[in-house]
Amino acid sequence: MTDSIMSKAATMEIPINSNGDTGTLPEDDSLEQDLQQVMVSGPNLNETSIVSGGYGGTAEGIISTSSIKGPAVRYNAEFNKRISVEGIGSNMHHSSSSSSSMTAEEASRGVAVEKIETVKKWGLNTYKCTKQMISERFGRGSRTVDLELEAQIEVLRDTKKKYENVLRLARALTNHFYNMVQTQHALGDTFADLSQKSPELRDEFGYNAETQKLLCKNGETLLGAVNFFVSSINTLVNKTMEDSLMTIKMYEGARLEFDAYRSDLEELSLGPKDAVAMARIDAAQQQYQVQKDKYERLRSDVIIKLKFLEENKVKVMHKQLLLFHNAISAYFAGNQQQLEQTLKQFNIKLRPPGADKPSWLEEQ
Repeated sequence: MTDSIMSKAATMEIPINSNGDTGTLPEDDSLEQDLQQVMVSGPNLNETSIVSGGYGGTAEGIISTSSIKGPAVRYNAEFNKRISVEGIGSNMHHSSSSSSSMTAEEASRGVAVEKIETVKKWGLNTYKCTKQMISERFGRGSRTVDLELEAQIEVLRDTKKKYENVLRLARALTNHFYNMVQTQHALGDTFADLSQKSPELRDEFGYNAETQKLLCKNGETLLGAVNFFVSSINTLVNKTMEDSLMTIKMYEGARLEFDAYRSDLEELSLGPKDAVAMARIDAAQQQYQVQKDKYERLRSDVIIKLKFLEENKVKVMHKQLLLFHNAISAYFAGNQQQLEQTLKQFNIKLRPPGADKPSWLEEQ
């Protein structure tokens, strides 16, 4: 009796009609909220049923949640949809990430392989050139020699050494003469000051002051000519000749590579003539032809540069030696007019006094 009453009381807690619609509870929403929470937290509300009876109750109060169209069911559907969409997006993200990582890995692998091949070729070329150099040095290998071109190269190197010596001496002369001009300038100022303070020797000090000032002026003019001479020699030696020597250095390197591959081809030609050896001979023949073309091209460049260098050297030195001679002769002859005319003849402009000092704007 007691169990029947409790069952009925439990059954009456959630009134359900025959259509599966829940009844209204007077002024109590907690049960509906609990029901919605259970429906949300369940594994699958479409397969879940709600029992209206208590313990030991009959199955009359069992309803299917598919017939409930409340907010909990809509929330569960949206939740399941969001989970599936996020799962698809996550899979697409992982697949795109993996494909991009594979592409980057393949690119880095290709760069590494390319670098390895470059180092391999460089090492093989260095080995062959070193072997050829040692063979030539010990007299066991043959080398390609152009007697006429080699003689011209030796003349150029010897000429460069001599011109470097001329440049060094001309710079020394410029420094010494500059110091002398500065000393004459200071001496002239001292004589002029003493002529004002010594009335009994005013004329003598005045004559010497004027002489030193004139010498100082002529010395500055001569310095302009000598500086122009030094600048031109420096350009000829350290730019024009040096450029030709750089081309000659490249030519000598190409000659060494050419002889190295030539010796390699000759060694392979003396060996067996099977299929593998013939393939190696063909490859060596191609490399030999490449080195031969490079050697001949640089040889032609050296011949042309040596020809133009000789013409340029004669033209430049003819002008500079004439300038140097006329300027030195006019200065020591005391011919100020001829000295100035020499500078005009060679378009040399003297810097005004104090031009080497920075302006007050540059000092800020």
